[in-house]
Formats: sequence, structure tokens, C-alpha cells
Amino acid sequence: MKTPASRLLLLLAILILGLNSCSESDSAALPLIGFVDAFEDETIALAKDGFLQALTDRGYSEEAGTLKLIYRNAQGDIPTLTQIVNYFISQEVDLIAASPTLSTITAVQRTQDIPVFMMVSPTPAKMELLDAEGNAPANLFGTAEELSYIDTSFAMIGNLLSPRGQSLNIGLLYNQSEPQSVASYERLKQLALAQGLVLTAKAVNTSADVSLVTAALLNENIDAFFANPDNTIFSAFETILKACNEANVPVFTSEAGLVKRGALAAFGADIYEWGYQSGVQAAAFLQKGNTEGMSWELVKTRKRVFNPEAAARFGLSLPDNFSPIQ
Repeated sequence: MKTPASRLLLLLAILILGLNSCSESDSAALPLIGFVDAFEDETIALAKDGFLQALTDRGYSEEAGTLKLIYRNAQGDIPTLTQIVNYFISQEVDLIAASPTLSTITAVQRTQDIPVFMMVSPTPAKMELLDAEGNAPANLFGTAEELSYIDTSFAMIGNLLSPRGQSLNIGLLYNQSEPQSVASYERLKQLALAQGLVLTAKAVNTSADVSLVTAALLNENIDAFFANPDNTIFSAFETILKACNEANVPVFTSEAGLVKRGALAAFGADIYEWGYQSGVQAAAFLQKGNTEGMSWELVKTRKRVFNPEAAARFGLSLPDNFSPIQ
């Protein structure tokens, strides 16, 4: 016969097992997101901040216990990047958030079933991800950027430095292994020709090459440097900026995040808002439970911004349609 004490212990054991079972069941029911960055960079990191904030604003966060997040950074290593995506797949994540381009390409190459929400990436066409019929991968969503905005970004150099139209020599670095970098370089060549500017460009393969190649570029007597939308430029930007400042060469860009890091001015996407836009779409997927009616989008928010310290360094006054970087 069981004593009252033994019955009480049995009831407590059953209650504990029940609570543990409920806890495990609740945890398993939480959305699971895998977020991968291809490399470490303070500007690119803003996209992750924006993405997670968009989810938080819509009720999905680890702090609130409504989301599980696996975050990994490949630190610029391609095999590691592939391993990270494979790990996400093995963990059966509900979606993969990919930033920037290399992460997006790797994710859609490794899975056709898990939705991939890209950010800080060019269009699928520029990433050479279209099939024979011209369709993007069916599981690719999030936000991409086209190259037409570069026209305005590049034109501002002549407008600010040479309002009377004197010819300028603009320096550029580009990575031959990055499709969007090569595409923007080819576009800028045509723009420079049309605007009567000289474009002096040199190729870099890795961030380790940037210091020497930048020095060689500055020896070409350039009047300004344009920071191409290129992951190698992002990761080595401080090296470029230091060399240009020492040579009294202003740096222009199409990325607002680089202005915060010291570039003089930019017209282009705000990386935080870019990530936020992708996060809004990811939250909609989590709420609906499917991707019906969804597709990848173009960046909606672009800004004209300038760095007051850089402007003062070069004695430039920016037009009223440029805002000081926050």
C-alpha cells in the first residue's frame, strides 16, 4: 500500500515531467531562424540589427521567448560559409537570413526548400542566379539592390568637386570575383565617359591586397576615390580611407554606412533599413506560415548623406538635400 507521502512524491514527479514536456513542446514550436554573415564588418552588421529589429517590432524575439535564433559568421572563409548553411539545413530552420551577397548565393545553392531572405545583395540577375527561363530561385526572398542608383552616386562627385565641369580623375577598386563589383565597374566606365571624367580602376582579389593597390592607385594622381559597392571594400574601408586622407583625396560612396565610417558623402541604401525591410518580409512569412504571394523586393529607402568632419577636412559645403550622417 502506498503511503500518503509516497503518493505525494509520485504526484510531484508526474507534475515535473508534465511541465518539462510542455516546456520542450513549447520550445520546439518556436520559429527557428538561421542568420549568416559572410564576414565581419561594422557596416554590414547594421543589416542584421535592422532585420532583428523588424522581427522584434512584430512580436518575434529571443528576449520575449517567441523566437529561436542561430547566428553564425563565416569570417570571410568560403568553406566555413558552406558548413554554416549546411548546419542550418540540418537543424531544419524555418528560414535562412543571408547577408551579404556570398551568403545569399551559398544559401540558395545549398537548399531549394528553406526560404532564404537576402539583404545587402544585388538582384538575382546580377548574382547570376536566374534559371534558363530567367526566373529567380523560388525560395529566394528579402531585399536586393539594382545598379541604377550608382548613376546619381557617381554624378555627385563632379557636381561637388567640379561644378564648372573640369575633368576629374576618379579612382576605383573592384573585386573581379564579385559579380556586382564587376557590373558596377563596367557601368561606371560608361558613366565616366558620358560625364567627361577619367576613371582609373585597379583590381583587388582580397582585403589583404587593398593597402598596396590603394597606394598604387593614389600614385595615379586621382582627384577623388569612389568606394564601389563591393564586400572587399567594405571589409578594408578604414585602410582605404586612411591612405586617401593622407593623400588629401576625398572618398565618395553609394553606401550610407561608409559615410558614418568617414567617407565624405553618399547617395544610396541605408544598410540598417535594408535589413529592416527584409525582416518585415520574414516576419510576414512567420505570421502566415507560407510564402504564397511573396517575392524578393528592391530596396525602398535611399538617402543623401554626408560626414561633417570629412566635409570640413576638404572645405566642401554640401547642398541642402544632403543630411549629416547620424
